[in-house]
Amino acid sequence: MITPMKNYKTVGITGASGALGKELTKLFRQNGYKVMGFTHSKTNSEINLESPNEWVKWECGEESSLKKYLKKIDILILNHGIYNLSRENSNYENSIEINALSKFKFLNLFEEIALTTESSFKKEIWINTSEAEILPALNPSYEISKSLIGQLVSFKKNLLNKDIKKKLMIKKIILGPFKSELNPLGIMSPKFVAKKIYDLANSKSYLVIISPNPLTYLLFPLKEFFNFLYCKIIYKYKS
Repeated sequence: MITPMKNYKTVGITGASGALGKELTKLFRQNGYKVMGFTHSKTNSEINLESPNEWVKWECGEESSLKKYLKKIDILILNHGIYNLSRENSNYENSIEINALSKFKFLNLFEEIALTTESSFKKEIWINTSEAEILPALNPSYEISKSLIGQLVSFKKNLLNKDIKKKLMIKKIILGPFKSELNPLGIMSPKFVAKKIYDLANSKSYLVIISPNPLTYLLFPLKEFFNFLYCKIIYKYKS
């Protein structure tokens, strides 16, 4: 049994019906957390230790309608996404909307909630991105969308003011290829990845990396460092 990280009560997980979402749900439920699962898919009404305590059905573009649910959440894990190899223009639009803009809308909503909600501890939001932010994934639309959300999260984190830093913690989770319906050739198992996310996210580090590729552990901290410097220079110049 893993010791719970803090006295958090409710964890929200988007993409809860996917391979990684299911493993995260199971892990948090087994360790005494209440889980709210957000999904686009049909849900099984049966509730057990391997399913969320509550399912919330939603669609991209309707994030603002979820505010009443997000107010109940202490840790929000943004895990939804698509991986489509189609060359159609609509695929690029869908990838950018689902993998990047939707997550950024969730981030902004949760920031607003954290600022306006009285709480004795910080709320946390963990954003699942990918090595595809800067490394090839053999899928241009996926790479573009992951690069976009990666930059948005980095800039958001670096430009938070002191008031929101006291109430909200942002974590970026960089994942290598793991096996799922979207990627049946993934190297890591979703169970392994979920366990690593749980274990590593207890740290105060903003960046959580889970990958079999040693380059990832070198390149991403450098990328985040230069983003930090860039934001500091801009802030200093404009102030």
